Amino acid sequence: MGDVMELGFLKPLFSRPGPWASVYVETTRATEDAQRIQALRERAVASQLIDAGADAYTVRAVVNRLAGEPAGGAPPGRALFASGAEVLLDVPLARAPAATAATWSVLPHVAPLAGLRGDEPSCLVAHVDRTGADLELCDGLRREAVGQARGSRWPERGHRGVPADRYEWHYRNKVENAWNETADAIAAELARQWPESGAGLVVLAGDVRERRAVHQRLPEAMRAVTVEVDAGGRSPGAARDALDREIARVREAFARERLESALERFRVGRGRPGEHRESTVDTGPGQAAEGMPAVVDAVRSHQAATLLLTPDGPDAAREVWVGPGVDQVAVQRGQAQAMGVGKPERARADDALLRSAAAAGCEVLVVPADMAGPAGGLGAVLRWKV
Repeated sequence: MGDVMELGFLKPLFSRPGPWASVYVETTRATEDAQRIQALRERAVASQLIDAGADAYTVRAVVNRLAGEPAGGAPPGRALFASGAEVLLDVPLARAPAATAATWSVLPHVAPLAGLRGDEPSCLVAHVDRTGADLELCDGLRREAVGQARGSRWPERGHRGVPADRYEWHYRNKVENAWNETADAIAAELARQWPESGAGLVVLAGDVRERRAVHQRLPEAMRAVTVEVDAGGRSPGAARDALDREIARVREAFARERLESALERFRVGRGRPGEHRESTVDTGPGQAAEGMPAVVDAVRSHQAATLLLTPDGPDAAREVWVGPGVDQVAVQRGQAQAMGVGKPERARADDALLRSAAAAGCEVLVVPADMAGPAGGLGAVLRWKV
């Protein structure tokens, strides 16, 4: 299953000069010898950083941060990025790294986050009933309550002097009006919160009638990324585990469909070797880049709409030349100098491309090893034809 690699939270790293200490460690430690394991882990990190040439102050900042790991509730792993004797970012990981790894490089080594952070889209979840909705943001590692939507007061039965059939009509009419107003209020609150939440998916949980009415009232752009699930509700006894499983399922399915769609656009845009076709569709030949030089040019020039990355692909670890500017990346040293970089430095291709992609707002999709992706592991779907 492919991940959508979110880059927005990494931007502070790319606006600060390096070199950078990048550390990936496993943090689950529910064992009797947890303290000994943690001490060994800290020693391994310090040793790797010192051997790589890191300064003592930055090494100490990293080790001190690792020593402050909480005793309980730790995620499976953590990634730390430090420079100038300061830890700038401490990222919880949804998956534990295979081994402790610490590097010292001109750019932060962010590429491993693609396979470890679990970047299926975060979800804005609404637990809906006839009186309103509880809203929360879920990203796979944590849940955060983000507010409520309250509807109209539910009408009470009364007026016993009114004839039964006439009374029943009035009562049902009031109920229908109350529910319509409640559904309007829930949809409006979701539409208000969605742009700022950063969520890629909206999940409606609760009774079928209520959630369907909310779904129908959402703006068209939101309806395209909204799913309904049977589990969940607002009552205290609502099964949380069942809802969590449903949310995990829809997140994974959504990410997979998004990746498959991008790969199809990439294949059509790339065409087959030697193939010549006349095409007027947006995804026709010429609207995909494959191979190191083409992908570097597309991402650097902000022409790439989607960067496709296979983490273990051979091109990902190849060296490119970079300067301090986020778009100063080139395959050849002379190309970097032609861009005005006085002293180009070597960096991994995947880290350099992710730096440029973050600055350009380019979508990054991770292609797992079991799916046919770009040759070499790097490709791009372009915003326009070349």
